[in-house]
Amino acid sequence: MALVDKEYNLFYVSEIKGRYVHYDFINSFLNELPNTFKNEVIGKSVRGEEVRSITFGQGPNKILMWSQMHGNESTTTKAVLDLLRYLEHNDELKRTCTLRIIPILNPDGARDYTRVNANGIDLNRDAQDLSQPESIILKQQFDSFSPNFCFNLHDQRTIFNVGDTNKPATVSFLAPAFDEERNNSPSRARSMQLIAAMNETLHELIPGQIGRYDDGFNANCVGDAFQMKGIPTILFEAGHYPDDYSREHTRMYIFNALLKAITTIADNTLDHYKVNEYLTIPENSKQFVDILIYNYPSGKLKGPGIENGIAVQYKEVLENAQLLFKPELHEFEKIPQVVFGHKMIDFSNDKDLNWLKEHGILKLLN
Repeated sequence: MALVDKEYNLFYVSEIKGRYVHYDFINSFLNELPNTFKNEVIGKSVRGEEVRSITFGQGPNKILMWSQMHGNESTTTKAVLDLLRYLEHNDELKRTCTLRIIPILNPDGARDYTRVNANGIDLNRDAQDLSQPESIILKQQFDSFSPNFCFNLHDQRTIFNVGDTNKPATVSFLAPAFDEERNNSPSRARSMQLIAAMNETLHELIPGQIGRYDDGFNANCVGDAFQMKGIPTILFEAGHYPDDYSREHTRMYIFNALLKAITTIADNTLDHYKVNEYLTIPENSKQFVDILIYNYPSGKLKGPGIENGIAVQYKEVLENAQLLFKPELHEFEKIPQVVFGHKMIDFSNDKDLNWLKEHGILKLLN
């Protein structure tokens, strides 16, 4: 059963909020975990910042998960903290599972609020070269821990919608491919079954807002590389929920997905879910923008029942340790047939026009 509202708030780590999260924010929480958690420094980043892992339980089902491989993708880190608080009060999972959690794999990127590490390398394209200390740390944990499942935890941009609908992809999943042909295998099938279990739970909370991420194969991606080794691996993508740019709602849905996945493994009920249930999850599309202005004289975009639209997207900018959302005109790689807006603005409406002025957007259009 999903935990929402009052039930979820029992485990919600309220002192950690927003999108800008690095170890300075979470170290106090990690240090205060009871001794039922094994708290370790497992290596150091390019700039010498400690990378930590938390291990819980002694059960036979071993799950390795890592967050903020991309430093500016922090929603899943917040959900992991909520999960740790939940685990403090759950003796049953301690007996059936062993969880090893790396809350922030890329601390330099987290501090700089960048996707890449301090050397400018995308760690999720370094699975084969292992050119970066953070990549080596993760591989060492994978080898030494010998997990039965891996959870690769990420955020995705606000541009994604589910299928061809105007529903945002609030949570997306992927069972990564292990070869160019994107064939199935025992490990990939188990990944698909586990995603089907999580989808069942999330469908109760955000129906129509769960997507399936593109499964193009890339051996340099960590999920694909671990799947190639026969370990069921799942990509989690925390996305946009309406009016939730801080992603506190999405955090709750990721928490519930993690909890469902872990309990499904612990209860040995994975075979209750079928591969075909995963395949019915609609694929993500890229039809959303943060702000869609319509009735603009020279606009060329189409939306649901509108013509003459222009797209604005927020750029996340770190200034003086504060994360700002700055509007910019959005250029599509390929303009979709229909464009949706998280916020719809009628350029011919005086109230909407004033909103554009107040938010510094009108000057972008001139």
